[in-house]
Parts: sequence; structure tokens; C-alpha cells
Amino acid sequence: MKKRIIAICLVAGLLLVGFQVVNNQLHLLQSPGVVISDYVEPDYELGPSHVDSLLPFPDVKKGERTPFDLWRYGGKGKTSFTTPDLRMSWEEWLAFNKKQKPELMADVREYMDSRYDFNGEVHEGKFMSGGRNPIMKGPIARLPKGVKSFEELSELTAREIRERDLFPFKPLAHPLASTAHMVFPDNWNEAHPEHVRIDMDHDFPVEYLPEFPPPMFLTTHRELGDVTKGREVTIANYYEIFNGLLTPEQMEGLKELLRPSPTTWFNHTTHRVTEAPSAGVSCFSCHVNGHTNGAFELGPDSRPNLARLRVGTPTMRGNYNLMQLSSKRSIRSMDHFAEVEEYFDGDPGMQQHIGPRSQKREVTNRMGDFNSILDFPPAPKLDGMGNLIPEKSTKQELLGQELFRGKAKCVQCHYGPAFVDDYMHDLKVERFYKGRPEGPIKTFPLRGIKDSPPYLHDDRLPTLDDATEFFNIVLELGLTKEEKDAITAYMMCL
Repeated sequence: MKKRIIAICLVAGLLLVGFQVVNNQLHLLQSPGVVISDYVEPDYELGPSHVDSLLPFPDVKKGERTPFDLWRYGGKGKTSFTTPDLRMSWEEWLAFNKKQKPELMADVREYMDSRYDFNGEVHEGKFMSGGRNPIMKGPIARLPKGVKSFEELSELTAREIRERDLFPFKPLAHPLASTAHMVFPDNWNEAHPEHVRIDMDHDFPVEYLPEFPPPMFLTTHRELGDVTKGREVTIANYYEIFNGLLTPEQMEGLKELLRPSPTTWFNHTTHRVTEAPSAGVSCFSCHVNGHTNGAFELGPDSRPNLARLRVGTPTMRGNYNLMQLSSKRSIRSMDHFAEVEEYFDGDPGMQQHIGPRSQKREVTNRMGDFNSILDFPPAPKLDGMGNLIPEKSTKQELLGQELFRGKAKCVQCHYGPAFVDDYMHDLKVERFYKGRPEGPIKTFPLRGIKDSPPYLHDDRLPTLDDATEFFNIVLELGLTKEEKDAITAYMMCL
């Protein structure tokens, strides 16, 4: 009995270790922290980009439509966490999305047509590296009413453009941000109908997306050119294609890059956006052949869902020569990239409900080993130091190189063998429109850039010409039309 009393006292004493008595009241030892009683938040010169000037995010449930202009909204969500439960039965969810999809996509097409003129014009004689897809000509972003040319627009100040709502390159949102997740292009879905969504389709014509399937180039076998010979690499054919070319470690890494895994909305449960249960997606479902098919998602690095930035799929080519591998976050190696569980939208709590990838460090290292031999496409007009070879280049291309390194200031962020500085930059694009600041975004490499439309992290620039116009306005460069055309011609050589 005495021992039992002593044990009870010891337990009670341990329970009280985290507490103290002050003025006869029991308090947690953890201090509450300082609170400034008369705190008034400075504006920080954010002006119309400050949260007080933005619209509050709408209260939407899974699957419900969201505004196409989400950059005008700001604030905090109810929670950072996702639940694995639908807000209705599976039969109701399927019927709801099948009814809403035609109406949503009709509005998406109307919205995209209000922003872009997908006219199908091409740069004559210019093709992506596979030689099949022509490079689309732009700019196709529509000018605002009352503005006759991009040259006229670039003469206005940032304040004038913002106050008159003239900026043609506002952010591009995920068309259904309440559900979000990966949206595959039509040509991918034709080959992989298991990824057709019940709620929405891609919002770009396939002509303005990367060629499919794209060629694959290896640093270890440049003599082979496109090692795939026009094939999409799959779990069914990778052994046939690569046996005898790769090390066993690289073969293992490639297999894991091709193996489907459950994701937040592509899986075997009823928490999905496909009509039939799905095995999920693989790394190469979006980064097909180590490149990109133009699928888009939402960045996993923010909350609420409606504040997450739309992100396109960047190419994996040439990542052996990069130090930053993410739009917003600091991912520093190919191994680290393979470890990151982006498929669950930055919510590891969903993994226990849907199924984790369950890959050990040694496996992700092997995935990184294969990723690290994906090469840029050939650039026959560049010499060993990345300079244009004069006898192989046109006067327009040579002028573009001169402008790139001078007046256009491109070289300040795009230099070296990959034409990238590996930093994140905040261009403060919100100077030109009333909306939420986008913050720093990684500089992406320009080597092989002609193969990776659309451009910028959220795909808002469909062509290289649109990208040139965007930076001419945002950096206030004052380039002429001839100079802008020359820069575009130069980038097609990289």
C-alpha cells in the first residue's frame, strides 16, 4: 500500500512538472510571448497589393468552381489540412462533376479566348528538337482595348498600366482551384485515358505545348541523339530501350520514375477525379521522357488552396547543371527532388489514407542518379562556351545575342552553360496590376527553351514572343519590335 501511494505521488509530481502556481492559479510554464498592445501594421508600400485591399477568398468546398482571377484575392484559410473525405457520396460526386464539367470548360475556353489569340501561326522553318512540332509564333496575348501595339503599351509607366488595368500578362490560375491537382493535356489523355478527369480538361491547345513524346538526350550517350527513337518511355519498354546503356543503379532509378504511385486525386479510393480507380501517376507522367508534356498543378508550398500558385511542369533536362530545382522552395539536388512528396499537395497527412510512395533514401538517390544524366537538346549554332558560331547564324540571331547580353539585360539572370543564375528573383510584377504579390520565383534555364512552352511558372506566356514582350514591359527595357524579334530568334538557337 505504501509503495502504491509513493508511485501515485511520483506520477502526480511528474504531471505537475510542466506547470507552476502563480497567485494560487495553475499556469503552463511555456510563456505566451510578447504582444504589442497598440500594434498598427505598416503598409510596407504594398498599396493595392496589401491584403486589406484584396478580396477575401471565397468559401468553397471540394469541386466547387473558383474565380479565374484568384490573384485579386488574399487572406487566411480555415485550415492548412486536407481530409480524405468527399463532401458527398461517390455517386453524387461523379454526377456533380459530370454535370459541371461542360459548363466549366465552356467558360474556361471563353476566358482563355479573352486573353489569348490561339491563331495557329508558326515561325516558318523553326521546329522543336524532335523536328515534328513547329514553334508557335506570337505574341498571342491580347492587347487591352484602346492600345494599338505592345510598343505603345511599353511606353506607359507601371502605375499607368496598373491604374488603367492594361496589363495583358496577369497571372494564370488553376481553373478549378478547389480541387486543383494535375491536369494533363489532351494528347497525353488520348494515350493514357486513365488520367482523363471527370471535372475538367487542360486549357491550352496541344499546338502550344511541348511535342509528345519528346526526344530524350543523355549526357553519357550523346552519340545516340534521341535515345528513345520517337517512343514514350514506359514501365513496359524501358528495359528494352536502356539495357546495355545505363548502369544497374540508373536502371533502378528510371524504373522508379516510371512506376505509378497513388496521389491526392489519382488513386484507388473514392477521393479521386477519375471515373475508374487509378494506379496513380509516375514522375514521368508529367515529366514524360525526362522532359515535360505541359501538365499543370498547384504549387504545394502555400495555403489556403486558393492562394497556391499554378505551376507548369518544368523540363528535367540539364538539371545536372542546376542548383535550384523548384519554383518557390529551396530544393538543392536531384536526390532531394526525388524525395519530396509533392503528389500529396504538401500534406503528408493524406498519405496514410491514400498510400505513401514508401521510397527509401537509397531509392530516391537512384532516381536522382538517372535524372542527373538527362541532357539538354543539341544546339548546333552554339560553340563550346555558349556563344553563337557566326558562320552558322543569321544577322538577326547575332543581333539577338548582342541585345541579350546588353540592352535587354537578359544575361543578368541567364548566363553560364545552362543560361541561368540559379537564384530566385522577385520581379514585383504586381506593380502592373492590382493583385496579390507573387514573390520570388526561380529563374529557369534558357538552354533548350524552345522545347518548353508555355512559359513562366504559371504558363501565362504561351510563346517565346510573349515572353519577350513580358520582360520588355516588366523590366521597362524600351526595346523596338525589331530588337524583340531578334531576341526571340536568338532564344530559338539556345
